[in-house]
Amino acid sequence: MADYLLTAVALMLVIEGLLPFLLPATWRETFRRLIEMSDGQLRFIGLGSMLAGLILLYFVRG
Repeated sequence: MADYLLTAVALMLVIEGLLPFLLPATWRETFRRLIEMSDGQLRFIGLGSMLAGLILLYFVRG
């Protein structure tokens, strides 16, 4: 189980590193916009991201 967790974390780091590596200006602009959002908007984005991940896991593991 630990192998799967570490693999998932490693893949997450690779995927998260793609945008700043390939498009640093776009990445910076995205974070500038995120800073301007309210807490409620950020929570909604986080909730949407978690739900998308759970749905993806359901279909992949199901």
